[in-house]
Amino acid sequence: MGYRFAIGKTKQALVILVFVIPFLGLSQYTDVINSNRPGKAVSAYAVGKNVIQLEGGLVFEQQDHTLLNTQSGIWGLDYSLRYGLLFEQLEINWEGTFQNQNITFANLGTSENRTNFYRNRIGLKYLLYDRYKSPLRNKPNLYSWRKDHLFQLSNLIPSVSLYAGANILFGDNPFYVGDPTVSPRVMVATQSRLTPRFVLISNMAYDRIGSPFPEWNYAVSLSYAFRNPKWSTFVEHQGIKSDRYADVLIRGGVVHLLSEQLQMDVNLGASFKNTPSRIFISTGASYRFDFHKDDAKAIEDQQAGENGGPIKKNVMKKKEREKRKKEKKAGDGPGAEDIDLGPTKKQLRKKKKADKKKKKGKKQDNGAIDF
Repeated sequence: MGYRFAIGKTKQALVILVFVIPFLGLSQYTDVINSNRPGKAVSAYAVGKNVIQLEGGLVFEQQDHTLLNTQSGIWGLDYSLRYGLLFEQLEINWEGTFQNQNITFANLGTSENRTNFYRNRIGLKYLLYDRYKSPLRNKPNLYSWRKDHLFQLSNLIPSVSLYAGANILFGDNPFYVGDPTVSPRVMVATQSRLTPRFVLISNMAYDRIGSPFPEWNYAVSLSYAFRNPKWSTFVEHQGIKSDRYADVLIRGGVVHLLSEQLQMDVNLGASFKNTPSRIFISTGASYRFDFHKDDAKAIEDQQAGENGGPIKKNVMKKKEREKRKKEKKAGDGPGAEDIDLGPTKKQLRKKKKADKKKKKGKKQDNGAIDF
């Protein structure tokens, strides 16, 4: 009964969100790829309308369980396919991990191989509130270097998105024995730009709803961009709480941007406990196919400042005056060196005076004797 009640409440919440979503926020399409790798925390922003993005990587993990006296070697493949659907703030994504785990039971002297999807889910993510939707928040503060470059409390206000999806199991999955084939998942994702170089992302999810072992998990990720914008690093803290498995993980890594469409990454991490102890490393890449085009917007629907700001009064007259001043300083207008315009009035007056002086001089020196 408890699970049915929880599912009923979840359905009500999702129905409410379906009606609320169209009236909230807009997302920001970026010219550079926006990837969720290499951490597990996902960005609040969608990839953008008509953008297809592939993200994937190889994972190796070593697990040792002190109570069960087992050792495991795990190879896996992380994958994610993201698509900007219908409008800028909506994204559909399919993500998961397919892995092979080889377990050795030291007490029994035997081993077992498990192969299946450790994660496999599909869902929708919608940006409810975009903190930087207003162009005023993206402009530099010309009066305060501190407000532009250092942390301010207002920077903690995040952009917020909501995710709803489902886990899907195939066959007899050895990692989730007894779980239903489909189980819902909901999540809230936030993203704050603390400074121009630091970005904080947090996720809170309720997973495998309606299964025998529902799960709460969270992730908090802090990323830093170096002076060379093609390089960045991150550190992430993840917590998992379930009757099947609970853990606290830490991971960190480096990201390199090879082009506007391609990103490479590497990260490693570990757990804080020994039931089991976990050490893992992953490397991968993200690539996007950018078919994004800005939608045409009627001029009456455009906000002030979207197309360079309002046109100032008499701006063309002012430009014409400045142009005439420059031409006057230069002496002639453009192309005057190729046209013979003749002497000016001032030059003609000077020439007339000079001619009169010459005539007077000739009269005085003509050699005649006056009586």
